[in-house]
Amino acid sequence: MDKLLTLSGTKIAAMIREGKITSRKAVETHIEHAKKINPWINAIVADRYDQALDEADAADAFLKENGPENCPPFHGVPCSIKECFSLTGMPHTSGLVARKGIIEKKDATAAARMRRAGLIPIGVTNISELCMWMESHNKVYGTTNNCYDLGRIVGGSSGGEGCIVSSGASPFGLGSDVGGSIRMPAFFNGVFGHKPTGGAVPNTGQIPLAHGRVAFYCTTGPLCRKAEDLMPLLKIMAGPDGKDPECTAMDFGDPASVDFSRLNVLSVPENGAVRVHHELVIAQKKAADALEKLGASVKHCTVNKLKWSFAIWSSMLNHHQTEEFGEQLGQGKRIPVFWELFKWALRASDHTLPALALALGERIPMPTEKFIKMGRELRRELIELIGPDGVMLYPSYSKPAPRHLEPLMLLDNFVYTAIINVMGFPSTQVPLGLSKKGLPVGVQVVGTPGNDHKTIAVAMELEKSLGGWVVPKLAEKVNP
Repeated sequence: MDKLLTLSGTKIAAMIREGKITSRKAVETHIEHAKKINPWINAIVADRYDQALDEADAADAFLKENGPENCPPFHGVPCSIKECFSLTGMPHTSGLVARKGIIEKKDATAAARMRRAGLIPIGVTNISELCMWMESHNKVYGTTNNCYDLGRIVGGSSGGEGCIVSSGASPFGLGSDVGGSIRMPAFFNGVFGHKPTGGAVPNTGQIPLAHGRVAFYCTTGPLCRKAEDLMPLLKIMAGPDGKDPECTAMDFGDPASVDFSRLNVLSVPENGAVRVHHELVIAQKKAADALEKLGASVKHCTVNKLKWSFAIWSSMLNHHQTEEFGEQLGQGKRIPVFWELFKWALRASDHTLPALALALGERIPMPTEKFIKMGRELRRELIELIGPDGVMLYPSYSKPAPRHLEPLMLLDNFVYTAIINVMGFPSTQVPLGLSKKGLPVGVQVVGTPGNDHKTIAVAMELEKSLGGWVVPKLAEKVNP
């Protein structure tokens, strides 16, 4: 493939400022690749190719007139945006048929900050219906396919983002995560994804919009093909906007300042409830060994309370939820779930089966207080175990990318990422090469609150040691 399709956004930005390439060249190269590969993967669901090229020409003119010292950090670099974020002139359905035809007139906070940093969106990407399932499929845009195997899922809900970044058609993009919706797509698609510390980045401009404490559990963050872009993007996105009450100012450290000889690494191979594929166990062990070679102190252990991850996550989320999911599906009025299930059986419903199942299941009584208390205890335990100078290695999922529809039989396997949301911890999904079947494997690097720079520093070192993102054969095939 063209080398531009394999570089970080940071390197592309430097090349533009130095006059080695134009913004037009960078944006056009990514757009042409997207046009070739998107019919196979259905990741970009609405494009703005013409507008992006006009903006690239304007960026080149600005650079010529004002000089590189007056350009923002990612001046003229292409990117992509998850469709659940509002983006001026683009559809904003969040995969809900009832929202078809809505065209946004303003940008979500994080998207606006990315654009002020010089980034040029080339399109918006696919999601699961109202962002609440681990497969990016809905009745508005259809299904997104994995670049490494078209018969497998890309994850959800930021699946279109993970897929388009993995394909080479975007250096990075904007995602959101309340139960793994950044990290699972990053894992299934073999790229980097960062879930920031709870409250670091405002969620303003998303559909559905989280309220109250759920907005602390739900986080906005980047998906990237190269780890060096994670921290610059996080700093661009982060900080209060005066609209998201859960967002607070944070002073992030520098990944370059992390001393690996003083780093404590806690490696937890599984949660005790959901078995992890042996190739992921091996990959995590390789990551631990690589960090040990850098001087880190590594400890392998189990954490018993993690086996209750699903109950803890769902209890803490439901306790603070201000609007039922069934009401969100009905745009404020709860849908008749049983009637919609009957219509679904006749292929006449506007909703997906996972969305209807969630709307049905959310009213099942649970011993909520018991698991909320357990969640608080688990948080204190993990903070003590990881420590201020440590990280935890933890699976991103139970197995490499499942086949389409298979997650319906793996309902609780997403808890490896979900539990980290209600802990409020930062977590970086790191690709660690491919399985024997050619599917991405990886690991989460989890830190204590505010230590995003430590998890990102580990991601950058593991990329150097173990290779990071591997270009899919499909991407090479369509654009040799």
